Amino acid sequence: MTNPLIAARNAFAENHPEQRATFGGREWGYVDTGSGPALLLIPGTLGRGDIFWQQIAALSDRLRVIAVTYPATGGIEEWSGDLAALLDHLGVETASVLGSSLGGYLAQYFAAAHPDRIDRVFAANTLHSANGIDQRMPYALDLDTAPIDDLRAGFGDGLQAWAKTHPQQADLVDLLLQEVGGRIPEAELRTRLKALKTAPELPDLDLPQDQLFTVEADDDPLIPPAMRAAVRARVAPSAAYRFAWGGHFPYVVRPAEYTAMLEQAMDLPVTGPDWGTAGERVL
Repeated sequence: MTNPLIAARNAFAENHPEQRATFGGREWGYVDTGSGPALLLIPGTLGRGDIFWQQIAALSDRLRVIAVTYPATGGIEEWSGDLAALLDHLGVETASVLGSSLGGYLAQYFAAAHPDRIDRVFAANTLHSANGIDQRMPYALDLDTAPIDDLRAGFGDGLQAWAKTHPQQADLVDLLLQEVGGRIPEAELRTRLKALKTAPELPDLDLPQDQLFTVEADDDPLIPPAMRAAVRARVAPSAAYRFAWGGHFPYVVRPAEYTAMLEQAMDLPVTGPDWGTAGERVL
């Protein structure tokens, strides 16, 4: 049976092949489509830029959407400078930036390091600090020498466990298993893990509150409630978007709601569900 998420993602990737650009010896992939104000999308550990295909397709008639894929070397500090160089390369002065998970950590660092390049920042399904993450699996392993099959199997075990408790998200799990199974090359996967393991503490965000947003999900298995609260406390957002369900990948499994969130936050006509106007907005 055809997996509809994989089929849709593959069709998007075929029509929007990654472009490549190198900064400081680090080669990034990116999709750049649409016109209008710029929206930069940064994935987590288990995604290339096209994992946001549903938001890109829905918004590129009104926004210039740039979605990136990490290089095989570097870390948070280097990548922050690379993102500024990428915006320069593309002729983009400022952008709204959404990062999920690892990407949410990078988005916060980038916004603190380059506030003049930021229109809005969305810290989504992410961490407020990497302190102590080196004690958690798989980060506790030697990420340079641990067999890649072991690293991939660790992700696979977690995904399969999620599929058992959330059978309605089996298509998502199959898509992510493709990512970790080789669609994300070994060097890139190791580097993503090492980037978070060795991440510097986040500088303070010196941005107006109306430029700050958080995104979380009540059933996120990777970001526990205390960490979600710490992200909100650190960012002090003008709007805290909370998915009643959606796990760690609400942009994949609840695309209409995720797109409506971005439309609302970016002052576009909202085509999806109504998030309301309270400071904490729940769907």
